[in-house]
Amino acid sequence: MSHNENVEERTEVAAADQEVRREMRPRTRRSFLVGAAAALLGYGGWRWLKTSAEDVDGIPWPLRRSHEFNEHLARNYFSTARLAPTFPRHLANLPRANGDIGLDVEDFESAEWRLEVVNLTDSAKEEIEPSLSLGLEDIKALPRVEEVTELKCIEGWSQVVHWAGARFSDLADKYQLATRSGAPFDVENKATDLVPYVSLETPDGVYYVGLDIESALHPQTLLCYEMDGEPLTLEHGAPLRLYVPVKYGIKSLKRIGRITFTNKRPFDYWAERGYDWYSGH
Repeated sequence: MSHNENVEERTEVAAADQEVRREMRPRTRRSFLVGAAAALLGYGGWRWLKTSAEDVDGIPWPLRRSHEFNEHLARNYFSTARLAPTFPRHLANLPRANGDIGLDVEDFESAEWRLEVVNLTDSAKEEIEPSLSLGLEDIKALPRVEEVTELKCIEGWSQVVHWAGARFSDLADKYQLATRSGAPFDVENKATDLVPYVSLETPDGVYYVGLDIESALHPQTLLCYEMDGEPLTLEHGAPLRLYVPVKYGIKSLKRIGRITFTNKRPFDYWAERGYDWYSGH
């Protein structure tokens, strides 16, 4: 290539670059303006949510209403016949010991633990004398059930776990959960006669969850006293914890101290902090 041809090529490239810059300049300004407007709208929307005049349970109403819509959909397709997937035993392992709210792993005495059961109340949370006081031996006297299912954390991780314990429904059946009509408890044939909610809390009352009765009586919902073939550790909720395979892990309360069957929707620790009360998946 001659010197003149080389100079001519560089001139053409420079002219092309300059044309590209002329075309990109207004686009860049437009992109900046669009981005700034989007940021302002996003900030404005966030401020609107934070300062919304009407809160529901302390949560801005748009967020709470979206949770309620999700719950409505989930409850419509829920069925006790729909079982969570099960897995081979060799795939199971201990999950993370996530969360220690309501757990005292240093001074807790398992031998002194009792499970209190309040059979029926019209209040979401009030001091009522328990109808039953059970020990771990009472839970172990119920039919033993083992299952290998997946614990799903609302943080996004999951773990296949080997669980062992008693069905929650067997506890309700043996000790005759109260019904609205006063007729004998029958989970199979008179589900509409059952009280609609269950409240569970740790012995100190610091951590508490609320469940719809359908999920509590799901055939895979367990009162667990073993994981991975061994008794529960304190970090995993010894001596007795809940496991609800149709819910995220925030509902599977560790170290149950009290169970209350109630006509009113119970308080829930994480729902009070902006999470979905229903928390199904």
